[in-house]
Amino acid sequence: MVAMTIPVPQTVGDLGIRRSFLEDLALKILYLEGEMSVTDLARKMGLSFAIIDEVFQALRREQLCEVKGMVGSIHRITTTSQGKERALGLLSQSQYAGLSPVSFRDYVGRVREQSVRDADVHPPELLRAFEHLVLSNEMLRQLGTAVVSGTSIVLYGSTGTGKTAIAECIPSIYQDRVWIPYAVEIDGQVIVIYDPIVHKRVDTPPAGEGDRRWVLCERPRVIVGGELTIDMLDLQFNPVAKFYSAPVQMKANNGVLIVDDFGRQRIRPEELLNRWTVPLDRRIDFLTMAGGRKLEIPFDLFVVFATNLDPAQLADEAFLRRIHNKISVDPLPREQFHEVFSRLCQEFELAYDPAVVDHLVGLLTTEFNQPLRGCYPLDVIRQIRWAALYEGKPARLDRKTVEQACRNYFLAPGAQKPAPSAA
Repeated sequence: MVAMTIPVPQTVGDLGIRRSFLEDLALKILYLEGEMSVTDLARKMGLSFAIIDEVFQALRREQLCEVKGMVGSIHRITTTSQGKERALGLLSQSQYAGLSPVSFRDYVGRVREQSVRDADVHPPELLRAFEHLVLSNEMLRQLGTAVVSGTSIVLYGSTGTGKTAIAECIPSIYQDRVWIPYAVEIDGQVIVIYDPIVHKRVDTPPAGEGDRRWVLCERPRVIVGGELTIDMLDLQFNPVAKFYSAPVQMKANNGVLIVDDFGRQRIRPEELLNRWTVPLDRRIDFLTMAGGRKLEIPFDLFVVFATNLDPAQLADEAFLRRIHNKISVDPLPREQFHEVFSRLCQEFELAYDPAVVDHLVGLLTTEFNQPLRGCYPLDVIRQIRWAALYEGKPARLDRKTVEQACRNYFLAPGAQKPAPSAA
């Protein structure tokens, strides 16, 4: 189980980061703030007063900062003219001026300690996570087995069968918490990892009771789709700010990375698969820094590929072997189709009529030649509600409204693409 607090380092040696880096960071912050107390500087950097006081004394000896006054027994300090000049030079090299990063060694150790493979997952967690979906017991068993493996899964099947809905529910299976660092330092370079868009912060201990450079979060949930490019899988160097942002798989460490609509990305499927052959097999990844240095990082995430394309056409047998779990998401049997419709009718306050749903099933399978896809109940109900809203009357589920919804939603039976005109 993850520790509820991380002890606050009390010496520079505890940090695993060079004091010169801390001095540079403190000087940049002090320059940007103008004037602040040593206590405020410690809070801004997320470090103990003892460490920041040591940094302050070093800057003072080098005549880079000076005391402007006292608040009780605490110094208020600012940069000297020499310190301002030095700070400007430092900012031209890197504009990072936030919480002190954690050492790369500490980051790797923490990722391994809270591995996604060690998460405690059992049937109750699956039932809770997927309770709003209609899934068979066999499907839940397959999903549970895959999640326990902590490796990877491909969800495949025709469009509209619910692959994305299932994939997006997988992160909610996990009930434990993990620590995410704001940033990591390596060789004087900063990699920002914490992203409030993908990392969902949970209640943390009161300020001062733990290492503030770490954020307690739910296990990460990162979703990429058609926008994915090969560049997004490597460190993102900001040429203006001159520090790095973590790639998507590094942000997803200890959590779930969902590759939605796999095969339709801006990166060719074989290019992505070749890029991740080693990570999926050995659980490590290699990133390239601006100077060409290769950085080995943990690849500790559960990867979900969701596709409506044939996996055998997207990847060769050698790669598919590395995806240890493969689940076909098929159209619904009639009874599950009814169950989905019944739940949605309750949600949208419509009177559920099994005979009307049977009529819809007949239209789908005979007139429109469609399988019972999981998306159709919601799509048909939306059509009914939109039509009622336009006509200014209550929405009703009956044969007439269902037929009209189908005419609006589906191509006319036998409709074909027009033949190309003669040149």
